Amino acid sequence: MKFSGHLDLHKTWERTLRRARLPLAYSEGFNPQPKIQLAAALPLGFTSECEVLDVWMETAQDLGGMRAALERAAPPGITLIEIEEAPAKSPALQTQVVSAEYRVGVSSPLNPAEMNARIAGVLAAPEIRRTRREREYDLRPLIESLARVESDEPGHALVMRLAAREGATGRPEAVVDALGADAAQATFHRTKLILRGA
Repeated sequence: MKFSGHLDLHKTWERTLRRARLPLAYSEGFNPQPKIQLAAALPLGFTSECEVLDVWMETAQDLGGMRAALERAAPPGITLIEIEEAPAKSPALQTQVVSAEYRVGVSSPLNPAEMNARIAGVLAAPEIRRTRREREYDLRPLIESLARVESDEPGHALVMRLAAREGATGRPEAVVDALGADAAQATFHRTKLILRGA
């Protein structure tokens, strides 16, 4: 599933909901679309254990029966963790995400002490200028936390919490680059989405 893009994942959920024979609500207009909303796009190549999805139904549903139907219909690689009814007037999910946590595996010749020193340097930096899509930005205020943790895997395991603000979202690949490591050789796993007020 990590090679499924954001739109592919959206389509996968749409098909899963249809296979489960659930009464999806649709938008109005010339080309009605099922009302499905993912909280935050997961970059291609990332895995996750914390994706959040809003789905509108035409009629009220028994959550236990709905869960059973979805679990039968879901393709390999998608696991339903929890299902609950959301208030009808809830703000859009995309506007509620304030930060995300990641576990990142980094291949690097640095020893633990050297990697810790690099991390300390990044956290102490007054600013970290980066360019994305020909636009320059400061990565440093988007890094809420960053640490190396013990792991049995080769290389270094990093945990980081990055801000998701309007017009500026921290990307773990940029943090790996700032540490002087090769983001193309790293593995990325999203472990938590932090919502406003949660």
